[in-house]
This record gives sequence, C-alpha cells and structure tokens, in this order.
Amino acid sequence: MKINYNYIKAILVLGLVVFLYGFAEKRNEVRELSHLEVEFTQTENLYLTEEAVNKLLIQNKLAFEKVGKETLDLNRVEAVLNNHAMIENAEVYLTLKGTLKTRISQRRPIGRVLGKPAFYIDRLGEKMPLSPNYSARVPVLKGVTENDFEEVYPLIKYINSDEFLTEHVTGISRLSGGVYQLEVRKMDFDLFFGKVERIENKFNNFKAFYKKAHKDDILSTYKMVDLQFGNQVVCTKK
Repeated sequence: MKINYNYIKAILVLGLVVFLYGFAEKRNEVRELSHLEVEFTQTENLYLTEEAVNKLLIQNKLAFEKVGKETLDLNRVEAVLNNHAMIENAEVYLTLKGTLKTRISQRRPIGRVLGKPAFYIDRLGEKMPLSPNYSARVPVLKGVTENDFEEVYPLIKYINSDEFLTEHVTGISRLSGGVYQLEVRKMDFDLFFGKVERIENKFNNFKAFYKKAHKDDILSTYKMVDLQFGNQVVCTKK
C-alpha cells in the first residue's frame, strides 16, 4: 500500500494552524486591557473630559485595567456612558492590543434657560444640565419652563442654524400669551417676534431691515422693531 505523504503533511499543517489559532485566541482572551482611549467627535471636549470618562467607568465598577477582555461587557460600558447627562451617544470597542476605545458625541446646547437651577435646551430639544467645565455661548431664555419646550424649540433651533442670528441674538423672552421678544447684541431696541410662526419669513424681513438700517446708520434711532405683521417690519422711533 502506497502512503500519500502529501496528504499526511496537509493534515499536520492544518492541525498546527488550528492549534496556533486556538493558542493565540486563548492568550487574547485572558490578556488584561491596557488602557482607555477616548475620542470626542467635536474638536473640543468641552463638557466632559477623558479623566471624567475614566472616573465614571471606575465608579460603575468597570475599572478595566484589572479586567480580562473576555469578562468585559461592552454593552454595559456603552449603557453607562450613554446614561451620562453630557453624552448624546457613545460607541465602545476593543482593539487586538487590548485598548478600550470610546467614541463620544457630546450633547450640544442651543439655549440656556434661566431658573433655579438654570439649565440648557440641547439641539434635540431636551433638557440638559449646565457643565462645571464650560459655559456655552447660546441665547439666554427668560420666562420659559419645560412646559414651553415644544413651543420655543423651533425658534431657538432656527437661530442656532443661522450664522447671522447666532451672532446677533443674545436673549429670548417669553411674554404672556405665548409671544416672544428677542434681545439683539449691542442694540438698544427691543425686537418683538410675536408667536413662533412664519419663522423664516420674519427673520428674512429682519435681516433686510437690519442691513438697510445699518448701512444708513439709523439702528440707534429705534426703540422697538416689530416682526409680527405679515411681510413688513414695523419700527417705533425713540
């Protein structure tokens, strides 16, 4: 009977490959995690620091430096991070070298509501606490409560999306009857917006008025600018 040595060699090579793969996999499983690497999607980690993320995991008994890779529950890590008041979304994964990487999108405020305590409204229209690390430069909202979020959110969202308005509108006041008045940077006049409706039309009218009045150097002569009447801007002089 003729022995097929090539067949035997193939079996031995296959067995060696399976053994080495299993050995490497076992070592990879029991290897302890080396360190945490935090990536913030924004250019600056304004409201939350890498140290704060590390502390958060330790406080929730996820001190990963002493944990084997096979025992770490990535879903739990993500859940802990996503429950943080300053985090909008967190993604967590492991590298082959044992690095726990987290990619974090922080919540972004678009308005600051005065009150006791004060708080932000974020870009999704939800309540967000103030941060001890950073104070956002956003319009200040007066006379607004959580019950008014649905009403005022389209207004502050539009302001936040517009470069001109972001630069010039510094405050928003809710008056009785659900009408709004805006404060404009370095201007003495009150900007009466009215109800939160026809937002784009009203602001386009205001931009046209502002551009013309600024060119004519007469902005300082007004005490009230009213945007609520159709396609016109009604002004009251001092």
